[in-house]
Amino acid sequence: MSEANKAVVRRLYEEINAGNLGAMDTLVDDSFIEHEENGMPPTKAGVKAFFEMVRTAFPDFQLVPEQIIAESDFVAAFVTATGTHRGEFLGIPATNKSISVSVSDLMRVQNGKVTEHWGVTDNAKLMQQLGVG
Repeated sequence: MSEANKAVVRRLYEEINAGNLGAMDTLVDDSFIEHEENGMPPTKAGVKAFFEMVRTAFPDFQLVPEQIIAESDFVAAFVTATGTHRGEFLGIPATNKSISVSVSDLMRVQNGKVTEHWGVTDNAKLMQQLGVG
């Protein structure tokens, strides 16, 4: 089960990287709960809207998994998020600066779909790289 769950998470990152957010319809459960505060509703629609916003601001946005570990129905991933700030993001006009920040994700995968997500992003480093704060 753990390897299959890791494959679901890997595919989710791949689809986000490709800009295929429609894949969330099959990879994320309708009952999905987002536990990371990101300004969007803590739902499947909210997480999809969040990544639409991110990909608009960072068209070359990529999530590169450095390590993926699974146990039971939980998958933990240590990820590097990269991109170039080409559009407004959280009220910050495009800076054309490149970002590279650490992200830690914990996802629950049940029946081949992500049902919950907890995450921590190095937002201080992100703002520093964008020249804010």
